[in-house]
Amino acid sequence: MIQLISQLKGYFYINPVLALSFAVTIFSFVGIPPLIGFFAKQMVLSAALDSGYVFITLVGILTSVISAVYYLNIIRQVFFDKPEYKVNPALANADLHGSIIKQGGSGVKKVTFKLDNIVLSSSLTITISILTLIFMLMPQE
Repeated sequence: MIQLISQLKGYFYINPVLALSFAVTIFSFVGIPPLIGFFAKQMVLSAALDSGYVFITLVGILTSVISAVYYLNIIRQVFFDKPEYKVNPALANADLHGSIIKQGGSGVKKVTFKLDNIVLSSSLTITISILTLIFMLMPQE
């Protein structure tokens, strides 16, 4: 579980597809065209301007620029920084044990796996990436 932004350092080297999906989402938050976040900000700011709220529109633009700095800092850490963590040598060759209870409680199956096998599956990564592209690149009406 990721709790700090610093834990994302070098995530591109671990799972590049998921990191690229994350980057598309962050760029949408920033408001980069042609992503959906750009159109959302444009509609809100133009509606405020049309209603005569010039000051609040300027405040909105200023806060958008300030937030972009923080969002782009996350992108920098994900793609350009090296990860600071290493696998604990005591766990590198450790066998992890677990139990799977069969449906209906008819039996228990013991399983053993290595720490290297605990990764986000590529099918789940592809699913997240496709959903990111669908929801972030296609403007909604």
